[in-house]
Formats: sequence, C-alpha cells, structure tokens
Amino acid sequence: MKDDHATMTTVAPDNATTIALERAMAGERLTDEDALALLRGNDLVRVGAAARAVRERVTSPDEVTFIIDRNVNYTNFCVTDCDFCAFYRHPRDPEGYVLPKPVIFRKIEETLALGGTALLLQGGHHPGLRIDYYEDLFRSIKARYPIHLHALSPSEVLHIGHYSKLSLEETITRLRRAGLDSIPGGGAEILVDRVREIIAPLKTTTAEWLGVMREAHRQGMSTSATMMYGTVDTLEDRVEHLRRLRELQDEQPGFRAFVCWSYQSGGGSKRGEDHQHTTAADYLMMVAVSRLYLDNFDHLQSSWVTQGLRVGQLALEFGCDDMGSTMIEENVVRAAGTAFRLDTPRMVSAIGATGRRAVQRDTAYRVVKRFPR
Repeated sequence: MKDDHATMTTVAPDNATTIALERAMAGERLTDEDALALLRGNDLVRVGAAARAVRERVTSPDEVTFIIDRNVNYTNFCVTDCDFCAFYRHPRDPEGYVLPKPVIFRKIEETLALGGTALLLQGGHHPGLRIDYYEDLFRSIKARYPIHLHALSPSEVLHIGHYSKLSLEETITRLRRAGLDSIPGGGAEILVDRVREIIAPLKTTTAEWLGVMREAHRQGMSTSATMMYGTVDTLEDRVEHLRRLRELQDEQPGFRAFVCWSYQSGGGSKRGEDHQHTTAADYLMMVAVSRLYLDNFDHLQSSWVTQGLRVGQLALEFGCDDMGSTMIEENVVRAAGTAFRLDTPRMVSAIGATGRRAVQRDTAYRVVKRFPR
C-alpha cells in the first residue's frame, strides 16, 4: 500500500450500523448482515471504538504482545502459479533454490541469539520433495535447537500428502511426530472458491484449506488464521471468509489468532494493476469488523509488515492486541515490493508510543518477557 495515512470521512450514523454495534457491545454474535452493514456504512470512528472496547474485554487493555521469530522460506520452487505471488520460481528456474540444512541451522542459531522462540518455516509447492524430506529436516532441527516449529501451511501440507501418497490424517500425524508444533494460516487468501479459482486455481479449495486446519485441531495442534483481501474479492466474499473461520472455530477449536492484510502488488506479480486499490482506512475497518465478528478468537494481529508501522500502530486502536513478529527475515512480502522491518528495541518503542506495555510472547501467547513502560 502506497498511502500510509488513514483518511476518515464523516458519515451520518446509519441505522443498520447502530443496530450491529449495539449487538456487539451487548456481547451478542453478529450476523453476516451485521458485518456487511458495518463495512458498507463506513463509520470508521464508531466501528473502531466498538472494536477497541471488545478487544479490551478479552485481552489486557494495557499490554500489546509480539513475538521474536524468523520466517525462513526453505524453497521458492512452486508449481501452483498463484498470480498474486512474486516470490515463487518454476522448477529448473536458475533463480530457484532449496536451502541446505546448514543454512537453515545458521538462521535458527541467529534467531535464538536474538531472543527468538520460534521458526516460521514455509516454502513453495516443490514437486520433488516428499514427506521424508520434511521428517528429516524437522527431526534434525528439534535434535539441535529448543525452538517452536511453526511450519508449512494447509496448501503445503496437502501438497506433501498428495506427492507422498498419504491421507491427510497420516500426513499431519507424521509431520507432528517429526517435530511440527503448529501450522500457520498461509494460503487462505479469501476462502471463497469463486475468488480462489481466479487468483490461485491450482492451490487448495476452501474446503481443503479448512479441512487441514480441522484435522490439525483434531490432533491437538494449534494454528493461525489469515485473510488477504483486495484482489477480486467483494465485501460479501470477505464476510463469508470470516464466517467460515468462525464456524470452524466453533466446531473444532484451535485457531490462536487472526491476521488480515491487503494485497501487495508489485515485484513481478502477474496481477499487475488488475486489483483493488485499498487504503489504510479500508484496512482499519476490516480489522475492526473482524474483531467484532470473530467473537471466538482471542487475538488479532496487526499487519505492520504489509501496512507500515504507523498504520500498524493505529490498528491497536481498532481491535488488534498483538503486533505479530519482529520479522528477523521475510521474503515473500518483500518480493512484492513491501519491506518494513523492526528490531526488538524499535518494536518495544513502537508499542510504548501507543501508551501500552510491550510484552514478548511465544507462539502459544505465553509471556516470555514484559518490558518496562
């Protein structure tokens, strides 16, 4: 996103907005129609105030959490051809790679030296890697380092199972036994098949993505949920995405947190300029409505990595309670032309500037360290 400023317009209070906000403040569950009314009403100030109030009911109002981890992309070879991705390379492309284990080990050691607690390990859909590759890698990591392995994504898990001729249950069971601790929510984009068939036709369907998370939760693993909006999706699509997440959390709990961001163009993405031009105000409204609608999610992360630090801080006033990762390393968003970075002192300072205490957490939201105000 090019504009870091949230532009707010004065909108006469809309009756549907008022009804939805009264319902949210009373602790009632919002309907899809309520969420759409809030998004269409564009009353950012009132919706944001309600989201902040709800956030302060379920998490400490005076604290904001963050994690120190590293996002390592073990390969950029991929066969799914998602047209919004500027990171992947086709098999045999000279710019493609698979990181050797010593390189991954060195990155883990650097992460631990900086006080990190987790490794976010994700890559492309490599056609030549089978489950034995991941089992060997995960066991090697766990044998050497006390680090939480937050790895793969639902689409990667399905890809591994397909090429290894395994069921979903067996794939997750074997990965978990090898050391996989939790699964990130990558690849969700918008959980509406009409959208997915346009932007990522070779990736998972909505049912498949949700199926991986359901099975992971069933086996006792926790996961995170994401949404990338702003390609060809409508407001109705975004609400449907939130509904599918809320329904699965009701059915088989396991999502720790939700994070959304706007599509980042540039860097060679095939979508080029053929996408929606979203603003910071759009992002803050999406965050606020998500907080009000996702009443069975405790944590919402601010996506400062894509939106920029100033908007990331503002998101804390619109329902977010967590600033996500310091991002010691990040390659996918950077490939799309967005490159915001923070080290731990700057993260602590950024949170402190909002009048709250910075708290380092681990992946499970357990406190690692509370920083002085």
